[in-house]
Amino acid sequence: MKTVITLVLLISVTLTASACPVCERNQPKLLRGLVHGAGPESQWDYIIIGLVAVMVLITIYFSLKWLVRPGEASESHIKRTVLKNF
Repeated sequence: MKTVITLVLLISVTLTASACPVCERNQPKLLRGLVHGAGPESQWDYIIIGLVAVMVLITIYFSLKWLVRPGEASESHIKRTVLKNF
């Protein structure tokens, strides 16, 4: 439990210290204090970032799902040739 609390505190400290004052001033309200550099140039940037974020979340979901429960029960599956060698 101490480790979790320490990690949460460290992450919250880094989030508040992630943008310099110049970048913070130049960013739109949505991103203020979170990122460095130039802000989004148009509304399309938000749409692109949103779509990429959704794709990443879907990829993580299916990766974890198939890692935990792969579902290959067939005796002729290719993994059986590898497992038989061990």
